[in-house]
Amino acid sequence: MNKRFFYYSFFLVVSLFFGFLMGCSGKKNENKQATVAEVQKPVVIGKETSLLLKDLETNGDYVNSQVFPSLIKASIVQESLDKNILVVDIRAPKDFSEGHIKGAVNKRFEELPDYFQTGIKPFQLDKIILVCEDGQISSYITCLLRLMGYGNVYAMRWGMSVWNKKYAQEGWLAGVSGKYESKLETEISERPLKKGMPELNTGLTNGEAIGAARFRKLFEEGSAKSLITADEVFADPQKYFVINLERKDKYEDGHIPGSIRYKPEGTLGFVDELASIPIDKTVVVYCGTGHNSGFATAWLRLFGYDARTLKYGNNSFMYDKMVKQKAALSWLPFTSSDVNNFEVVK
Repeated sequence: MNKRFFYYSFFLVVSLFFGFLMGCSGKKNENKQATVAEVQKPVVIGKETSLLLKDLETNGDYVNSQVFPSLIKASIVQESLDKNILVVDIRAPKDFSEGHIKGAVNKRFEELPDYFQTGIKPFQLDKIILVCEDGQISSYITCLLRLMGYGNVYAMRWGMSVWNKKYAQEGWLAGVSGKYESKLETEISERPLKKGMPELNTGLTNGEAIGAARFRKLFEEGSAKSLITADEVFADPQKYFVINLERKDKYEDGHIPGSIRYKPEGTLGFVDELASIPIDKTVVVYCGTGHNSGFATAWLRLFGYDARTLKYGNNSFMYDKMVKQKAALSWLPFTSSDVNNFEVVK
């Protein structure tokens, strides 16, 4: 009898103890969920921003399309020079006069909107190819022009650096570096809570008109604010909100300290993604070569973010690592083997 009473008492105590633990655990989970719900406030998207998003979505949704980003190889450009194309060289007039692609026209960044409206008939051409020194500024401009409705515009990958050896030595081959490889981190940084997007404040009430005002402002600003160097970023990475536009395995193998990965396949075209990007910090976007990030930077700047493309991308700070892991991680380090021997004219 005493033995039965002992076992009964023992099991009763154990049951009560585990019941207490389960109850505490449930309360903790409930409290945790309540805390998250309280912290995650409703996402704020202004009326003008919503109108612009809707207009761009209606007119092709370029940033989420399969042709984003719109890049073209130098070899294809060279093969097409006698066809129905136009090469627009956006380098400085001095650089253009010293040598350019046959048939190319030289236009300044701020001239392009008027040139496309009145200087040419864009849609009568099969392709319009933008060319700069290294491909990043032309990527930035190509995205803006595509968003404006010019669906036959492309940026030449690698810029003039891939056209022949002279430009490669002055551009990409001089820009690659492995000097910050020792400062990379593998720790995964989580995205911040979604808050909202910048207010556009154009005073307009039509999506198309709002877009026109934003495009005009960006072309008036020029391209200087769309780039940033690895030296600037690594001097104080915490000063920026750094976006890594790479595959998960590449990101996890080593990235800029504190950088946060966003999927490269059109992810930034969704409001939920944009709303997690701070509006009060300079945003640095980087990818392997600076081309994809150039397109992403244009999209972000259109919506009021202070976004910059990291010049030369990963090539600018972990080049040696990229060369070693080229096969394993499908990196695109720029090398002399990428350079052609195409003719330029004066």
